[in-house]
Amino acid sequence: MNNCSENECLVSKCDESWLWHKRLAHIHTNPLNKLKSKDLVSSLPNIKFQDNRLCDACVKGKQTRTSFKTKDLISTNKALDVLKMNLFGPSRIVSLAGNFYALVIIDDFSRYTWTLFLASKNDAYKAFKKLAKVLQNQNGNSIKQIHSDHGGEFQNAKFDRFCEKHGIIHSYSALRTPQQNDVVQRNRSLEELERTVLNESNLPKYFWANAIYIASYVLNRTFIRPILKKTPYELYRGRKLSISHLRVFGCKCFILNNGKDNLGKFDPKSDEGIHIGYAINGHAYMVYNKRLLTVEESMHVMFDEFDCYLPKSVLDEPGVDGLRTILQKNQFIDFDAIDTCDVKEPVVNARFPKEWKTPRDLTLDNVIGKN
Repeated sequence: MNNCSENECLVSKCDESWLWHKRLAHIHTNPLNKLKSKDLVSSLPNIKFQDNRLCDACVKGKQTRTSFKTKDLISTNKALDVLKMNLFGPSRIVSLAGNFYALVIIDDFSRYTWTLFLASKNDAYKAFKKLAKVLQNQNGNSIKQIHSDHGGEFQNAKFDRFCEKHGIIHSYSALRTPQQNDVVQRNRSLEELERTVLNESNLPKYFWANAIYIASYVLNRTFIRPILKKTPYELYRGRKLSISHLRVFGCKCFILNNGKDNLGKFDPKSDEGIHIGYAINGHAYMVYNKRLLTVEESMHVMFDEFDCYLPKSVLDEPGVDGLRTILQKNQFIDFDAIDTCDVKEPVVNARFPKEWKTPRDLTLDNVIGKN
C-alpha cells in the first residue's frame, strides 16, 4: 500500500516536471535546473528536472546529426587493407585529356592517394580494376576491403562480381553521411590546392586535371599521417623520398630538342614550355610545349621558377582551331566523332574547353523558332 503511494507521488512529480518543460517552450532541462537552484525566478516548483525521458516534440524540433569524434587509433595494420574511394565531378570544363571526372582512391593505413581522371562516370569500374591489379602486384598485399558511397558508379553488378571473385568486402557509407568516408573527403584538400596553384599560374582552366595531379603528388610526399608521424609515401613505399626535384607548377621552362627535329645550325636547341607535372611511370617532368602544342615527358628541362607569374595569354589563346589541334595531336578528343554521336556528357557541345552553364529565366518567348 505504501509502495503504491510512493510510486504515485513520483509519477506526479515527473509529470509536473515535464508539464513545466512544455510550459517553458521545451527548453533543455539543464537551464531549468539552474533556474531553480540559483533561485532566478519565482513560482517554479521545487522539482528536479531529469533528462532521462525522451520528448517527441524536442526530438522533432531539435535533433542534430550524430557527432563523429577523431579516432586516436589506427584501424588498419598494413597498406591495401582498406581502400576508400570517391568520385567528384563533372567539371564545368573539359581537361586537356578530355576528362570531366576525378576518381580519388586513398589507402586507409598510409593515406597514400591515387587520382584517376575519367571521361565518364561509367569508367570508374574499369579504372579501379586496372589500378587494383597493379597495386596488388607491386605491393604484395591483397586488397581486403573497399569503401565508397552508394553512388551508381560504385554500387553496381560489376563491382559486386569483382569483389566476390577476389574475396573483397565492399562497405558503404550511410546515405548523406560523408563523415563515414572522411578519409577520402581529402577531395576538399585536393580541390583547394588545385584552385590555388591554377590561379597563381594564370593557366587556362582546362589544366585543372594537371593541377589536381600535382596536388595529389605533393600531398603524398608532405602530408604527415596522424599518430604514425610519417608521410604517406614512406608508409606505403617503405622509404623516405627526397623532394629536391619538385618545381613550381605552371612556371616557364625550356625543353631540349633531344632529337625530335632535324635542327639546322642556326635553329634554337630548345622549345619554350610550361611545367605541368611529373611523369606517372618514370623519372621525368611533364611539360607543355608551346611550339608544338603537345604535352611531353622529358628530363632535359631547365626551369625559370622566378618567372612563374605568367600572363593570361600564356597560350596566346589559340581559339577553336588551335585547341582542336592541341587535343587531336595528343589524341585526347576526336571532335569529329563527338559531333556525330549522341552522348550525354557535357562534351557534346564542347567544341573546345569552355565552361557550360545552365541558362536562367527561360520563357517560351525566348525560344528560337517559336513563331
